[in-house]
Parts: sequence; structure tokens; C-alpha cells
Amino acid sequence: MRMFLLLLPLVLLLSAVETQGISVVDLSALREIKNSLTDITSSSPNAFFTSWDFTAPDPCSSFAGITCSLFIPKRVTTLTLGTGLSDSPGLAGILSPAISNLSELTQLVLFTGIVTGPIPDQIGTLKKLSVISLTNNRLTGSIPTSIFTLPNLHTLDLSHNQLTGTIPGSISELSSLKVVVLGSNKISGEIPILPTELLHLDLSNNELSGMLPKKIRMPLTLRYLSVSGNRLWGPLSVLESLSELVYLDLSMNRFSGTIPSSLFRSTLSSMYLQRNNLTGRVPQPPLSSPAATVYGPGSTVDLSHNSLTGELTNTLAGVETLFLNNNRFTGAVPKDYVESVYSGNTRTLYLQHNYIAEFPVKEGLPLPDSVALCLSYNCMVPPVPVGFMACPASAGGQISRPVNQCSAFNTSMA
Repeated sequence: MRMFLLLLPLVLLLSAVETQGISVVDLSALREIKNSLTDITSSSPNAFFTSWDFTAPDPCSSFAGITCSLFIPKRVTTLTLGTGLSDSPGLAGILSPAISNLSELTQLVLFTGIVTGPIPDQIGTLKKLSVISLTNNRLTGSIPTSIFTLPNLHTLDLSHNQLTGTIPGSISELSSLKVVVLGSNKISGEIPILPTELLHLDLSNNELSGMLPKKIRMPLTLRYLSVSGNRLWGPLSVLESLSELVYLDLSMNRFSGTIPSSLFRSTLSSMYLQRNNLTGRVPQPPLSSPAATVYGPGSTVDLSHNSLTGELTNTLAGVETLFLNNNRFTGAVPKDYVESVYSGNTRTLYLQHNYIAEFPVKEGLPLPDSVALCLSYNCMVPPVPVGFMACPASAGGQISRPVNQCSAFNTSMA
């Protein structure tokens, strides 16, 4: 009888395999995962764990958020925790280390909630993982170095948590890694050498310091790069070789020096460099290929709150949303900008707080209603048809600069 009692749990487990078709190990792991998490609003009809009934004949077909392999015993291949619905508050609790028992897992996703605690280091044992997305929660601690040993990892998104520590240098060894999103955490230290074929890198709103990786260590494949809201400094010359970029956000850092002329191209249709210490001029369009700087719908360039100087060139004419305010630009605004504003191709043009002397409006022709144009606090009185109704509150109420400021500035620039 005693022997029978000892064997009974094994018999029950084997029975579960036969009746449910799912691996006993995976079923046990799912039970532990459920025990460590809970729906924030369990009474909601959209509560995630409502479908996790461990007496169900086939969890692979009835449990929300999992998919399984086809062969018996079935193995869990993807695990998505939470509904992801806009009206769902998500999950609370902690991530159980039992996740590491799902050895066939290829995708691990945690939707928005208030899950706390560290990311289990044991995740690094899941060698088939290609996607890890644990966003918009309250995860703490450092990023486990074990994650950067996963040979098939393609996407890593740990954004909008409370993670600390540094980015492990071993990230450079993951040749399969294409997407890294670590924005809105408390990660510090310098940016390490990056994987050579990285496509998307978002490190925004952290506590990173130092310079961008040297030119020879920047992935030439990068299409999206955001490091805004950190403490980074140094020149932007390391970006000259990144010809594939379509989105660049370096705003709210301490970058200095001139802007590489190679960044002024229409294929880089979103460029945010505001609130740095950048100097120099906006370059002339290249004579060999002027069409390379013909920006189109949806384009945005923000160079505001720097120390850029000189007269504007035609390079940025036609950008749909263009912020050049709070710099030291002088002279007359080129007619190409005016034409673009009146045609409606440029919908937002902020030029306030510069030293501009002329904006050649078209007499008697009103601006399109869709255009926001601000020219206040320059070395001119804004033309009557323009006014400054579209200026933001931060532009202040002064229409133009005092004469002595303009004369002093122009003398110093001569």
C-alpha cells in the first residue's frame, strides 16, 4: 500500500500527459507561473488567467497566451502574459524562475502591468528564445548577463521598467540580435560595442554617460537610433557612416561640434537633435545630388535649442515639421522655405529666438490654415500676414529682439 501511495503522483502525472497532451514539465511550470502572478482586476471579464483551468482537457488549446508544438507531448513554444488590451490593467506579482523549465520556448512576452522584482537569471538557459519583451512594468535589478548568451535572440525589449546597472559588454557577441529596446529605465554606464548587424536601438531616457561608440564599432546596418534623454557627450562624426538611418534621436544630451553633412538627407526623414550643444552651420545641399535632400510628407527635423549659426541654406526646405528655434541663425530666410510654407508642404516652421532679419512673405496671400509659423524674437518685425498666433507659449510675448542685441550679435559674427 505504501508503495502504491508513493507511485500515485507519478501515475497521476502520466495520466495528465495522456489526457492533456502537454509535457508534464511544462504543465508544472505553467502552474508555478500562475501562482506567482495575478490579474490586477480578477473580476474583469478580460482577466487573463480566467482561461487557465488546470483541469482542462488540453491547455494548449484553452490557455490564453500560449502556443504549443504539434507533437505529443506538446511543448510550450510561445508564452504571452497579459491580454495587451487597452482596457486591461494587466498583471501583478513577480516573474517565476519556473519559466526556465519551458525549454522549447521561442518567445516570451509580458504586457503592461505592475509586475515587480528582478528578471530571473534562469531565462538565459532558454537557448531557443528569439524574442524577449517585458515592457511597461516595474521590474528592478540589472539585466541578467545570461540573456546575452542566447544564440538565437533577435529582439530584446525591456523598456519602461526600473532596471539599473549597465549594459553587459557581451551584447556585442550576439550576431542574431537585431532589435534592442531598453528605453525608460535607470541604466547607467557607457554604451558598449554593439552587435554588427543591429537594426533598431532605443536607449532613450536612461542615465547613460560617455560618448557614442567609435565609428568602426557602430553597426552600419542601424536604421533606428534613439539615445535621447541621457548624459552623452562628444562629436557626432561617428554617425557619418550610418547611411541606412531613417530615424535618429539624440535630443536632450550634451553632444557638441558640428552636424555631419551626411545626416541632411531625405532618407533620414526623422532627425531630433534638439537641446544639445551643437554649433556650426546647416550645410548647402550637395551639388552632385540635390534631390537627396528633397524631404517629403511626414518628415521631421528638430535642431532647436542649440548654438547653430550662419544663414539658412535650402537644405531643409520642404521638411513637413521643422524646428530651428532658439539658435543663432542670421540673414534672410531663403525663398524656398517661404514657398514650402505657402504650398502647405511645410506645416510647422518654428524660427523664433534667432537673429533672422527677413522672411519674404507673399504680399496679400494668406497662410494656409494648416500651417504653424513662428517668427517672434528675431531681428525684424514679423510680417503682418504672419503675426505670431501660432507661436508656443515658451516663445514669450516679445515680437522682436532689441536693436542693440541684433547689432552686437552681427558685429561679433562679422
